[in-house]
Amino acid sequence: MIRPPIRVPRFRDKFENSSRTPQGIPRLPEPHGRVHGEDFDNRFRCVLASASPAGQPRHEQSPRTRADIRVTQIDSSSPAPQASAADRRAWLESHEQGYHKGLRSRQVQMIAIGGAIGTGLFLGAGGRLQLAGPALALVYLVCGFFSFLILRALGELVMHRPSSGSFVSYTREFLGERAAFVAGWMFFLNWAMTGIVDTTAAALYMQYWSMFSDIPQWLFALIAIGLITVMNLIGVKWFGEMEFWFSLIKVAALALFLVIGVVVLGSGMEVGGHATGLQLVSANGGIFPHGLLPAIVIVQGVVFAYAGIELIGTAAGETEDARKILPRAINSVIWRIALFYVGSVALLVLLLPWTAYKSGESPFVTFFTALGVPGIGTIMNIVVLTAALSSLNSGLYSTGRVLRSLAMGGSAPDFVARMNARKVPYGGILVTVGIYCIGVVLNYVVPSQVFEIVLNIASLGIISTWAFILVCQLMLRRAVRRGEAQPITFRMPAAPASTWLTLLFLAGVVVLMALDYPVGSYTVASLPVIAAILAIGWALARKKVMARRPDSPMAQHEPLVAQGEGQP
Repeated sequence: MIRPPIRVPRFRDKFENSSRTPQGIPRLPEPHGRVHGEDFDNRFRCVLASASPAGQPRHEQSPRTRADIRVTQIDSSSPAPQASAADRRAWLESHEQGYHKGLRSRQVQMIAIGGAIGTGLFLGAGGRLQLAGPALALVYLVCGFFSFLILRALGELVMHRPSSGSFVSYTREFLGERAAFVAGWMFFLNWAMTGIVDTTAAALYMQYWSMFSDIPQWLFALIAIGLITVMNLIGVKWFGEMEFWFSLIKVAALALFLVIGVVVLGSGMEVGGHATGLQLVSANGGIFPHGLLPAIVIVQGVVFAYAGIELIGTAAGETEDARKILPRAINSVIWRIALFYVGSVALLVLLLPWTAYKSGESPFVTFFTALGVPGIGTIMNIVVLTAALSSLNSGLYSTGRVLRSLAMGGSAPDFVARMNARKVPYGGILVTVGIYCIGVVLNYVVPSQVFEIVLNIASLGIISTWAFILVCQLMLRRAVRRGEAQPITFRMPAAPASTWLTLLFLAGVVVLMALDYPVGSYTVASLPVIAAILAIGWALARKKVMARRPDSPMAQHEPLVAQGEGQP
């Protein structure tokens, strides 16, 4: 028995008996199935929605004629239509709506170098010199090289599609929603914990001056949080300006040390009763005074001194002419790393015996004190205070954008996607600030070793962030080969071999962490627990995430940015 044909309202009645459409196109064969009433209506709307520009509400689409609409044969058992690569990319680009392109070239240049200079150099280098000796300069060089490769991989992704969601948006595009969920929340874990430590550190640095010794630390912590929060909420321009000056102070301090150090070294002046020069290295055990193994082990600590280099990817989404500015900023990082990190450490071991430096004291303070410079403690305290505030500022900026990217895909509550009248994602920023405040309180309650373990767990977020960037870069290369993406104009050197080598390096860092008993061992052992928590979170968010996909018949393409326009 032949079933009656499908009757499509409005589009076929008039020409039902014709073998061609009004435009002369042969009609499709009739399907061997009948779809009734509401069921057909829903499926017909799905077809039209799949042809609509992603992220554009139906009522805002440009007017269509009947010639623009093709009635597609639908089988009742067929799945929902899949979005094309172009539709999906348009949907991802719709997540960028609402941001203000307020970052200038000079600000981006300083954000790039500022992200690579922090307390890891100003404070941490002293203790690491004790552990590895002059070999520390080589360790900084190796870690800096791989950090540069990570930046170049990120550069390829930014040139493909600048995004404030950065690697989370790229992970969503190339690896899928589940991977984006993991990448985003691991990043948030890292920077939420880092922000707590930065806030606590800033409060401690303020009490260096005796005039502030009677003021409780928590009050300074709240002042630091309040200052950074206000500067982030009033607009990206103010964030960029604050970060510019923070970074400039750090760079100026290192430049001053390099100039004075070179003058002292060149003049043959004694420092602290010691002659300067290469004899300080040879007379104290050579480059590897403790052997090669300690230098290898310390890699797992040094590499985290470069945490923050990936923040330039987040800034790309709010940068004027990002494709022109970002390559210059990224390429400048490699020589700045060589100059400021490697150059500073090499100069330190040529000016004083490496045994003179100690943990808990800035090596720069050690040098200037031996040189007899008055007030150097105050100067360096200002520098490390600036470094802590810079890290707090950048972390709050980036987590607000990453949380919004998660929310736009359904992986976070919709509140964190809200934008204020100044085009700032205030929802994500306020959530992060709340975590900071809770963490500062807990920092004074929980045992210090427990807090150190939690912070090291957060460091896994850095490794995962960098790994996701590298894997996405590999997937972008594959998309280019398939003709699914535009050719790459800012190519990572020696890729994909250099990409795989960097991934191998990151895997080695995790192994070294596992060997660092007890803190590192407990950190790596926590991975199954973290995986279980992420799996539970994904199970709770999955339905909402799938409904947001551009190929979902339930997808709501109204940009969430509209929900917060004009709000504080």
